[in-house]
Amino acid sequence: MYRVAAMVGLAVPGLLVGLARAQTAPGMPASRVETVTDTVHGVAISDDYRWLEGDNSVAGQWGKSTDDVSAWTDYQNAYTRSVLDTLPGRKELEEKLRPLMEVGSISAPGMRGDRYFYSKRAGNENQPSIFMRKGSRGEPKLLLDPAAMDVSGLVTVSWTVPNHDGTQLAYGTYRAGDENSTLHILNTDTGEKSAIEISGKVSSCDWLPDSSGILYRSLADIGNPYSGQVKFHRVGHGKPDGSEDSVLFKQYTPAENAKLATTYGPGAGLSEDGKWAVLSYYTDTRNNDLWVVNFEEYLRTGEFAKRDVIVGEAAQSGGPIVGDTMYMLTTLGAPNGRVVKVNLNHPERENWKDFVAERKDAVIEGVSAAKGVIVVDYLTKASTHIELVNTETGKATTLKLPGIGSAGLSTDQDRTEAYLSFTSFNYPPTIFEVDLAKPDAQPVLWESPKVPVDPTSVEVKQEWFESKDGTKVSMFIVHKKGLELKGDSPTILYGYGGFTVSLTPTFSASLFQWFDAGGVYAVPNLRGGGEYGDTWHTDGMRDKKQNVFDDFIAAAEHLIAKKYTNPGKLAVRGGSNGGLLTGAVLTQRPELFKAVLVHVPLLDMVRYQNFLMAKYWVPEYGSSEEADQLKYILKYSPYQNIKKGTRYPATLLTAGENDSRVHPLHARKMAAALQAATASDPAEAPILLWVDRDAGHGQGKPLNLRIRDVADERIFVMWQLGMLGE
Repeated sequence: MYRVAAMVGLAVPGLLVGLARAQTAPGMPASRVETVTDTVHGVAISDDYRWLEGDNSVAGQWGKSTDDVSAWTDYQNAYTRSVLDTLPGRKELEEKLRPLMEVGSISAPGMRGDRYFYSKRAGNENQPSIFMRKGSRGEPKLLLDPAAMDVSGLVTVSWTVPNHDGTQLAYGTYRAGDENSTLHILNTDTGEKSAIEISGKVSSCDWLPDSSGILYRSLADIGNPYSGQVKFHRVGHGKPDGSEDSVLFKQYTPAENAKLATTYGPGAGLSEDGKWAVLSYYTDTRNNDLWVVNFEEYLRTGEFAKRDVIVGEAAQSGGPIVGDTMYMLTTLGAPNGRVVKVNLNHPERENWKDFVAERKDAVIEGVSAAKGVIVVDYLTKASTHIELVNTETGKATTLKLPGIGSAGLSTDQDRTEAYLSFTSFNYPPTIFEVDLAKPDAQPVLWESPKVPVDPTSVEVKQEWFESKDGTKVSMFIVHKKGLELKGDSPTILYGYGGFTVSLTPTFSASLFQWFDAGGVYAVPNLRGGGEYGDTWHTDGMRDKKQNVFDDFIAAAEHLIAKKYTNPGKLAVRGGSNGGLLTGAVLTQRPELFKAVLVHVPLLDMVRYQNFLMAKYWVPEYGSSEEADQLKYILKYSPYQNIKKGTRYPATLLTAGENDSRVHPLHARKMAAALQAATASDPAEAPILLWVDRDAGHGQGKPLNLRIRDVADERIFVMWQLGMLGE
């Protein structure tokens, strides 16, 4: 294995005092210790690196970076670059990855009249641009070019919503990954931008049919993630910044409802004809209350009268409206989902009519409406299956798909024309034109990016393994065709396991470099995800979170038992909630893995709820503020379970300085603690931290930075798994 040369005297100006002097291992940073001990529900919990959280002196602004933290981060980044940039073959690897990551992308078009709106990124562009065609095969017209907005490539168009005739386009933009979208409006014929510019993390919107108004969600205070509100802007009236817009629905205050004040809170949408507004309020990470408002009455009278559809239940509910009927997907009494018809003039539960029954062998992921049919998206064994249900007869027909993979439909209620997006591990993302009136017909190719690989060169399997408690768990395994299973294949095991996120087959051109090098890629469908329904999710949350880690460990043991790999050839990878996953298995089974990738992670689960928008996730994880929940959190929280003198595997932690979801303090503190605790030789198994100064949680990152990140990750793993030679 290639060994990193010991670094001596790595210095970042202004940082040597109190840091370099404390180094205990050549080449690996050591961080100053300032122990803070809290007593939480009678339990003394010490934290040696509380100072790396930043400035916690002002309530509501915890974690603001200090000069010390910034200097420490510079030092860590410099150390990480000195390791990753000097590994043999690093430059060649990036050159090999570049054409794979310069594969273009295109979205399925949204339809408005004869206009078709979609995003597209050419291979060498940092961000996707927004285009319009008149006619599905018409000449593309460039509407929005992020590169013209910012040459650095850091501006992202986060969402687009055309009005009903397609003559105007509402869209959101943010910069450097902060996800604080601002709403703008563009005339699609002239290219002229409206004076309207509404900030406050606006997350999409709905137009009235005559384009006289926009219903949208934003934050009342950009510094307070728990200040969600639904507002209505009358186009041509009031200030263009939205400050005079009517607030129709807003997040509860702690005084109004302490439990629900820190959930994601309110959201809203309009029916196609503008008659109905549907209001939702998320009561936790999965469930929501639902109301309906006659919006035409509100516009006439000013009375915004909510009527209950489903309130106070542990269920997720919502769906498209056709006329006065909502085709509501709900998990109420149906963990795998069912669809009921709700007459919005009489939305009481006793008036609901069954439309699509729950199935035990499949999970309903979503529903949408087209002319004469309701589209029902199912997951069956973690792959997509789509059925079209006739609104008059209730008869269901199956839509023909190109194969086993992940799919979705872009539809409109005024037509049976639709656009199918399809992908799999060995099938590049492709858009097909389909006629829902002819579901058995072969889909017609609309557009697909060219890929510089042979997708048929790899094979995809789905295997099942048994977790610690006997639960059967599925896993996709991908590798080059003809691979001999001798127990020594370099393997990356990727997981998530939370928030009902389903990991279904997805194409990644950059993985073909890995496959060509003899690598195996494995993706288990862990509990906590949504692949097998709501029960599968709840079996991986709160006091059952350990099930997720047990599933992942069992997946690793299955790969070893089946002779795919061995602990010396196995790397694990995860981000966000998946970073919590890899952080947890790192501390629970350090001997099982050779390399660990922990991206934008949650790691200090005792204090996570204090920062940014993390109180949203208390229903998923629980909180140390509750004594009974502290007990199980302390058992798995990665930061609190680091043990000094343990031989930890090589670990690469990453974070984004502008992350508005997960605070970079988690990666900082974990890196410092692991560096101090590990008994492994840092020249062979270092603990590395990379904090991206121009990024957030990962959304909107420009191409060049994404290439750098994948090259960093891949060269790190290849080094650790012995793929670089001596």
